[in-house]
Amino acid sequence: MTRSSFKRVLLGGASALLLAGVAVLPAKAESVLRASMHADVRTLDPHWTTQTIAGIHGMMVYDTLFGVDEDLVPHPQMVGDYKVSDDGLNYSFTLRDGLKWHDGSPVTTKDVLASLKRWGGKDQAARAMMSYVTALEAVDDKTFTMTLSKPYGLVLDTLGKTGTMVPVIMREQDASTDGNTQVTEAIGSGPFMMLKDQWVPGSKTVYAKNPNYVPRTEKPSVFSGAKIPKVDRIELLWIADAQTKMQALIAGEIDFLEQPSIDFLPILEADSNIKVINTGAVDSHWGTIRINHLHPPFDKAEARQAMYHVVNQIDYLQTIVGNERYYRECYSFITCGTPYSDESGKELIADYNPKKALEKLKAAGYNNEPIYVLAATDHHTITPAAQVLLTSMRESGMNVNAVSIDWGSVVARRTKREKPEDGGWNIFVTTSSGVGSLNPALNTWLGAGCDKANIGWPCDEELERLRGEFAFAKTVEERKAMAKKIQERATHVVPYISFGQWTQPLAYRSDKIDGIVPVTGLTVFWNIEKKG
Repeated sequence: MTRSSFKRVLLGGASALLLAGVAVLPAKAESVLRASMHADVRTLDPHWTTQTIAGIHGMMVYDTLFGVDEDLVPHPQMVGDYKVSDDGLNYSFTLRDGLKWHDGSPVTTKDVLASLKRWGGKDQAARAMMSYVTALEAVDDKTFTMTLSKPYGLVLDTLGKTGTMVPVIMREQDASTDGNTQVTEAIGSGPFMMLKDQWVPGSKTVYAKNPNYVPRTEKPSVFSGAKIPKVDRIELLWIADAQTKMQALIAGEIDFLEQPSIDFLPILEADSNIKVINTGAVDSHWGTIRINHLHPPFDKAEARQAMYHVVNQIDYLQTIVGNERYYRECYSFITCGTPYSDESGKELIADYNPKKALEKLKAAGYNNEPIYVLAATDHHTITPAAQVLLTSMRESGMNVNAVSIDWGSVVARRTKREKPEDGGWNIFVTTSSGVGSLNPALNTWLGAGCDKANIGWPCDEELERLRGEFAFAKTVEERKAMAKKIQERATHVVPYISFGQWTQPLAYRSDKIDGIVPVTGLTVFWNIEKKG
């Protein structure tokens, strides 16, 4: 039977039913939300990488024990009830009812413990907490305990952290994967299920509503409260060109634009069908230059300090953002505008002087060897930022080898510890979430635990000691004093160099979708519904 003849038969059958007095009701149309994201989903393991898009994917597919509200206060999410002993050494957590994996099997404490142990070996904030954990044990399928050697004051904050390497709970069989090996499955217990057979890397990632997800009943607030999947299908689309993204939103081809170019905001704001909103109270992005501490010339602190002199924050902020309404200079290793930010050492960090940079680099032993800079070619903020860095380094007289590759390849290569000339690297540029760097203990990139540190592998016992002490400070004043000491030490160690902070609005079709959750750090899609 041909397609056209089949259609005639089908229509004829429907007509016959109507003539017989039987109403044929059209099937309810599938609600689909299409979103253009800042990066393509290439990695399905949010424990494995600090890449923001992996965290976004993780929050859709998986769930977390705790989630923070709009004031960044942690609240139970997968946890139903918990107790803390008076001395702060013993925690008891009980999972709430209704938690199931996408395959229908129940979530148990075996899954939770395996996930916490895996994540605790990867994430710097988790490592700090786990260093004081003496026992992590299952009482039964729904209750587990955590025993500490000292009353670590950031347990709940750590379990509810957002930004990078989010503490998602995986199935035991997936969480048993070595932390240095990617989990390639995507079966979680979260509000959405990844349709892996429809995943097209470099084009789109598709998710379906989890019909068996049981949300909390509390009012939704950022990552806490009710996370209700209100659309049947979500398509995360990869569109590299900023203008093409904007035009797709104006034309109604997409519903949601995660990171519109600041230059295009006036055009979007002029469209009555489009709403532009800021994403939370904390600056949503800050730029960082990551330096590899393993290999010359930057295995010496003096050489890393020389790099301060090739960074003029205004050059980056003007290039990336342009509109001073949305950006600020920041010389703190903690997000500026938050309680623990401190700009001690600014006179060094802000001293832009390319000639001095080369002089200090040579004094540290640099002999004009090639410096390998990973330069992403397809990222709307990282690409121009890398070009600003390359220009200033070349103006200083450094011998720069720009490795021009796509952002996905940068993410892969930056994990390699080989010599730069053998497939490794010296420097790369990236961005981070402001909410992920609110204090020294939770700031993933401040970790200086040597081979256990994050990418770049900073190694400094004193900085690690100070970060540990921060968690035990009993008052805000004590923590501020400790944060100042950490700032001073980090200025010397140079775990990274900031090139400023900025607010990144999002844009969406207000005539097509509603229920946007303004979230700083990781974009979420629960509680969003299609109109009509």
